[in-house]
This record gives sequence, C-alpha cells and structure tokens, in this order.
Amino acid sequence: MTQPPPLASLVGYRLKQAQAVLRARMDEALRPLELTTAQYATLELLSRNPGASTSQLARDAFVTRQTMSTLLIGLEKRGIVERTRGDAGGRALPTLLTEKGEAMRAQAAEVALGIERRMVEHLDESQAAALHEALGRCIEALEP
Repeated sequence: MTQPPPLASLVGYRLKQAQAVLRARMDEALRPLELTTAQYATLELLSRNPGASTSQLARDAFVTRQTMSTLLIGLEKRGIVERTRGDAGGRALPTLLTEKGEAMRAQAAEVALGIERRMVEHLDESQAAALHEALGRCIEALEP
C-alpha cells in the first residue's frame, strides 16, 4: 500500500494554511477598528458595488446568505451601512455604505493593503506575478 503524500506537499493544504494565516493576521490588524475580516470584505464589496444584494454579497465574501444577513444587521446597528425596507413585503432593498462606513472602509483598506504587502514581501515582482497567475489557473481548473 502506498503512503499518502505529506500534507505540506499538497497544494490545497498549503493554500488553506496560507489562507488561515492571512485571515488571522487580518483579524488581528482590523481588531482596533472593531472590524472582522468578513466585515471589512463586506465594506469593500459595497464600495465597489453599491446596492449589492445580500445574496450577491454572500457569494462574493465566501459566506452563507444567513451569515451575511447577520453581518449586515450588525453593521447597520453600528451605522456603517444602511438598508431601506420595501413596502408591503418588508424585504430589504439594496445595502449602501454610510459616510461612517466609507471612512471605516478606507481605514481598513490601508490595514488590509499592509497585510497584503507583508504577505508577498519576500517575493520579487516576477514571483508575485507568477503566484497570482498560478492561483488563477488553479481556480479555473476547479470552477464548474
């Protein structure tokens, strides 16, 4: 019987390991702003796509619709986003950043870019570009 390869030799394992470390560093760096990585991602997504639906935000932030809904309720209570209500059905209409939310997003973006730079600081420009290209190819290979 053949031995399975060491976990550290598997690309998927290393990718998950990198993602876990990235998430931990992002959460640490965003904590003084009282934001989580998922909350920051939501602010960034809304900045780039104002009025996005809860479902779209959930897909783009890689969370469930229920998680995104809970996250948006919390951000709304803090005055970071605003969600208007529909007429009879009471369904939420598009979500928008408030002025406070945009200011918070801008601050958090600086923090996130710092973590991004730190993550690739030991790569030269061609290595960083090759990594980006390779990750794109991995994504394409697995998308339906």
